[in-house]
Amino acid sequence: MKRLFNRLLPKSWRSSVVTIPVIRLHGTIMAGGGQFRPSLSLASTAGLIEKAFLFDAPAVAISINSPGGSPVQSRLIFKRIRDLAAEKNKKVLVFVEDVAASGGYMIAVAGDEIFADPSSIVGSIGVVSASFGFPELMKKIGVERRVHTAGQNKAVLDPFKPEKKEDVERLKALQLEVHETFIDLVKERRGARLKDDPDLFTGLFWTAKKGLELGLVDALGDMRGVLKTRFGAKTQLRLITAPRGFFGRFGLFGSRLSAPDIAAAAASGVIDAAEERALWARFGL
Repeated sequence: MKRLFNRLLPKSWRSSVVTIPVIRLHGTIMAGGGQFRPSLSLASTAGLIEKAFLFDAPAVAISINSPGGSPVQSRLIFKRIRDLAAEKNKKVLVFVEDVAASGGYMIAVAGDEIFADPSSIVGSIGVVSASFGFPELMKKIGVERRVHTAGQNKAVLDPFKPEKKEDVERLKALQLEVHETFIDLVKERRGARLKDDPDLFTGLFWTAKKGLELGLVDALGDMRGVLKTRFGAKTQLRLITAPRGFFGRFGLFGSRLSAPDIAAAAASGVIDAAEERALWARFGL
């Protein structure tokens, strides 16, 4: 209503204040996510992204703080941002906080411009798969692993069986395909801004100060400062938030959780927390 009223006024009377919608994409990236440890995925971010692009604003600002995670969810979020940017003809300005690495950087390149603090971590353009193996432990505690499959490759990389060379080679082939998709996406978005550095796509990561030299970011700066310089001193930032409150977030109304459900969710939350901690720890955070 305010926007409509503003348009009806003579130009000399209209408000000169520009309001820029802001989306915060903070956390690890994975499909689903538990009730007690929500994560970034297309399902959890699509509503916020679409709401931001409905604003009558010249640009959408995105704050990113993510060590990465699922390459599929990262690309889906990236694609939704770019699709809406093209549909609404809006610029996307990305601001990196502590880290935009791996899948976090994949989302960051959805920006027409990327800004970061000099000490932000960027890069890690690679693919990683990590697990544990327990075959010797199984022998020591006297437990026999029994797996029955229809299909000879159905139980590849079973952590309770000795690792097989052919299984590792198959996994590496998959990783190379995902890595190539990541590289192509970065090259497409960053183009001539990227420097010809042999380490650029090896999975290494850098501070944003070095990332600026490599073409991974466009400038050093913070969101408020950049937006006010770009759109005027009166520019206002409007944080886009989910409509749900505390109780809605955890599903305490509208559904009943049994004791086993709560216990399972808590156990899953512990595992998710460990995986999340490992992702952040790679960057010293």
